[in-house]
Amino acid sequence: MMGPVLAACLLIILSTAWISQANGATCKKDGGVCTCNDQTKNVDCSSKGLTAIPSNIPVDTDNLKLDYNKLSSLPSKAFQSFTKLTYLSLSTNQLQTLPPGVFDHLVTLETLGLSNNQLKSLPSGIFDKLTKLTILWLNNNKLQSLPHGVFDNLAKLTRLELGSNQLRSVPDKAFEKLSKLETITLNSNPWDCSCNDILYLAKWLATNLERHAGANCDQSSKAVLEITEEEAAEDCVYPNTTTAIPTTIITTLASSNDDDIPELPVPQENFQKFLGYQEPDHLPTQPQCLMSISGYLGLMMFFVLISAAILYVIHFLKKA
Repeated sequence: MMGPVLAACLLIILSTAWISQANGATCKKDGGVCTCNDQTKNVDCSSKGLTAIPSNIPVDTDNLKLDYNKLSSLPSKAFQSFTKLTYLSLSTNQLQTLPPGVFDHLVTLETLGLSNNQLKSLPSGIFDKLTKLTILWLNNNKLQSLPHGVFDNLAKLTRLELGSNQLRSVPDKAFEKLSKLETITLNSNPWDCSCNDILYLAKWLATNLERHAGANCDQSSKAVLEITEEEAAEDCVYPNTTTAIPTTIITTLASSNDDDIPELPVPQENFQKFLGYQEPDHLPTQPQCLMSISGYLGLMMFFVLISAAILYVIHFLKKA
């Protein structure tokens, strides 16, 4: 009678393994790139060398880590299905821009990490739908300016990291709606204390001493909060380096014949965009494909073992 007992035990063990594998499979439809936990709804895709967001991440994910990868851009609809996310980290990637509306569906998001990227600007209204956000990491980027009202809808924000960027000033009343703010870092920015644009920040810092880490003028080691109206008397206008066209070029083009205008080389990727060509959001890599194949082979082996175990039990039951 030991034969049927052993076979039954084997059947139970294999069934348990299959259930465990099935639970993991609901999180690993992308070929096993991410580590997933069905119970906590956490998905960890960090440090995988990703150049695109993996497909088939469960839509009920609560905590999504995509940090320490090689993401240089995001599709505008990258997160539209993840309406239950409370934590999203995109820190330590190579993001240069953010498409408008990319976070609009993340209405339950509480923490957003965008630090250690290459962001030079933020689209207007990029955070408008994130009304439950409490922590926002934007430090260690290349931000040159902030859009007017970019933080106006973040009434629950308690921590804002803006250190180590290229900010020279902030818009008037930039932080007025942040009534819950407890901590803000502004250090390691080239604050221009010669222009009157800095006066709002100086006055805000002086009246919110308990909330911020120090911010110093780029021209000296003097604290921004100590700047007076006399010191910041200049009316400075900073050119928009991404769209401004030098007047000399406009004049030259307007007065030249078509034959005199030099032919400018068009990068291949720009030509493809002009023709409407777009790269797919995600293509499986070779390791992912291999992992998918191994998963199918494992599944086939499981069914073979189950069938053998059942036949073994039937055989001994007939003898009994």
